[in-house]
Order: sequence, then structure tokens, then C-alpha cells
Amino acid sequence: MAEEQDKNPIEDEAQLEPEAPEEAVESNEELSLEAQLEAAKQEAADAKEQALRAAAEAQNARRRAEKDAENAKKFALEKFAGDMLTVVDNLDRALSSADRSNDDLKPMLEGVDLTLKGLTDALAKHNVEAVDPTGEPFNPEYHQAMAMVPSPDAEPNTVIEVMQKGYTLNGRLLRAAMVVVAKAP
Repeated sequence: MAEEQDKNPIEDEAQLEPEAPEEAVESNEELSLEAQLEAAKQEAADAKEQALRAAAEAQNARRRAEKDAENAKKFALEKFAGDMLTVVDNLDRALSSADRSNDDLKPMLEGVDLTLKGLTDALAKHNVEAVDPTGEPFNPEYHQAMAMVPSPDAEPNTVIEVMQKGYTLNGRLLRAAMVVVAKAP
């Protein structure tokens, strides 16, 4: 029995020692697996966020490109329309300075008038609109003040005369109207 008692503690110790490292290994493996699982979850979340950001960026780029293309289409005539405004001004001046009482000039004046009307209609067809602010409050975004004149009849800071019409293209200012503004007497 003494031998058995001597063997049992050794066998018991031998039995305990292998189990402890196995449990430790098992517990380390579980921690390692849990850590790997957490790392994989975090990596998946990061990848999902990157994919969402990339999709949003692509959508924003597409919208910007569409808006740029629309603006290019809308304002492609800007330079040409600006050049045509001097023709409109010259025809307007020709009509305003002509002697309408002279019967010999009536056919020519009718032709100039029809030419002016055709040109303004063509510009209007392409969304070029005249800005004639007579009687409106002065707006520095659309008007260029050439002079301020004391006027007892008009409200201060009101346009009383248009020296040159302004024009817009699709709502964007093409040329500011040159105006005379009323001031308090």
C-alpha cells in the first residue's frame, strides 16, 4: 500500500499536469479565436464603410458631371449672345435716332424694325431676356449705376432711366443694365 500511496500522488500529479496545459491551451485558443473573430468583424465593418464611401463618392462625381454638362449646355451660347447684344443696341439706336416723319425712310425703318424684332425673338427663343428696370428699385446684381440724379417724383434709390438694357441668359446675368438712379432732392 505504501507503494500504491507513493505511486498515486505521482500519478495524480502526472494526471493534473497534462490537464492544466490543455485547459490553458484551450483557453488561449478560445481567446485567440475570439480575438480573430473580433478582428474579422472589425475588418468587415471597415470594408463595408469604405464601400459605402466609394459608392457615395461615385454618385457625387456623377451628379457633378451631370450638373457641369447641363450648365455647359445652358450657357454655351453665352459668348455668342453677348456679341449679338451690340447688334441689338445698334439697331435700337438706329431706330431711335431716325427721322420717322420722312416718308422716304419709312421702308428702311420698317426693315430695320423687322430685323431688330427677328433678332430679339431669336435671342428670346434661346432664353436671352432683356432687363429693363425702369421704375424698379436699384439692384447692384443686375444694374450698373451710371449717375444719381435728384428727383422729387421718384422714390430714392429707384431706377428712373435706362441708358442701356441689360440681359440675362437662363437667369444668369449676361450684361448689366446701365441706369440712372434717383436720389433724394
